[in-house]
Amino acid sequence: MRPELSIVMPCLNEVRTLERCIAKAQTFLKEHDIPGEIIVADNGSSDGSTELATKMGARIVTVETRGYGAALAGGIDAALGKYVIIGDSDGSYDFSGLLPLVEKLRAGYDLVVGNRFQGVIGPGAMPALHRYFGNPFLSAVGRLFFSCKECGDFYCGLRGFRNDAMRSLRLQSRGMEFALEMVVKARLHGLRITEVPITLSPDGRGRPPHLRWYSDGWRSLRFYLLMSPRWFFGIPGLALLLIGVIISVALFRGPIVLGSVTFDYHTLMYSTSAIVLGYQSILLFIFAELMAIESGLHPPTSKYRFLERRRTLEWCIGAGIGLIVAGVVLGIIAARQWSLVAFGSLEPVWILRLVVCSVLLLLLGGETLLAGFYFGLMNLVAERRTRRLSSSAGTTNPESFRG
Repeated sequence: MRPELSIVMPCLNEVRTLERCIAKAQTFLKEHDIPGEIIVADNGSSDGSTELATKMGARIVTVETRGYGAALAGGIDAALGKYVIIGDSDGSYDFSGLLPLVEKLRAGYDLVVGNRFQGVIGPGAMPALHRYFGNPFLSAVGRLFFSCKECGDFYCGLRGFRNDAMRSLRLQSRGMEFALEMVVKARLHGLRITEVPITLSPDGRGRPPHLRWYSDGWRSLRFYLLMSPRWFFGIPGLALLLIGVIISVALFRGPIVLGSVTFDYHTLMYSTSAIVLGYQSILLFIFAELMAIESGLHPPTSKYRFLERRRTLEWCIGAGIGLIVAGVVLGIIAARQWSLVAFGSLEPVWILRLVVCSVLLLLLGGETLLAGFYFGLMNLVAERRTRRLSSSAGTTNPESFRG
């Protein structure tokens, strides 16, 4: 009979604490009469952890790929339960107090995340830098970037989920980002998320933790940015574009004097550069969104589907040619002004304005043409995907958690 609950513990030389964790998990399953299994996902232990776990009746899953996420992925992939609860085997989490997570899962939630800040953090259980700055800051960034108000502790290692729902996300991270990807993808795919307060105790390993605050903090922030092109490319690009357009329009008519400071064509060059950079950033935002959808990082959406249509290439070609023609016209006007003085010396300010704007339009036109051909390529990819899905219609293939 399929177990209702699988409890997965990643393990790397945890012999000092593993026995206590397994014993508490066994007590929990027995006291609440829950059909379950305990899985120890071993990531290369050499201290007798696996022998101890086997002796206590836990199921050992050997994961050769190193990394916290890899160990969890291997354990989850082997889990047979309808629900899965994961928790570190260093003694910091109480496996005898899992009932609130199970109750939420039974109530229909797809992902239940523990919240240490709403519960109890024992003395010495979390470094002050992590407790008051690192974790709250990065969790706040995650809530902002992905509109995930349901989760206040993105890094909590104790969490539960429906097995089939998590497999459908096809998580790919194999490091510390695994926990973040789980929450982010669950939010992007519209899964039901909630949290429960938990207790965090000091770990009992008697050695430094595997966590490296600087490198893991940067990897977390990098993951957020790469998973959210809107915040990495879209919003900064739109801000640059709008600021550049406003300043350029104001300076095209002539210099602007504010007190003793005069803004002239020198500033115009910087503002048009902001337009180019902002436009490129917006295009990169669209490219990244399309690639994230194609690679499975983001769920399919209809918001950008029009960019994969055949007509998009023609639209971009038309817009690009229009911008290039406008740039050429401004260049001709500038050359005409120069010809009026027999291509000799002239007042450069007005001519520079025309030349700068001409170059701007030529650049934007060229970028639009190139973007159109990229969208044409994405159209071919989309057609290939559609044919593949059509050919496999009616065929059910079991999906591996590893993706």
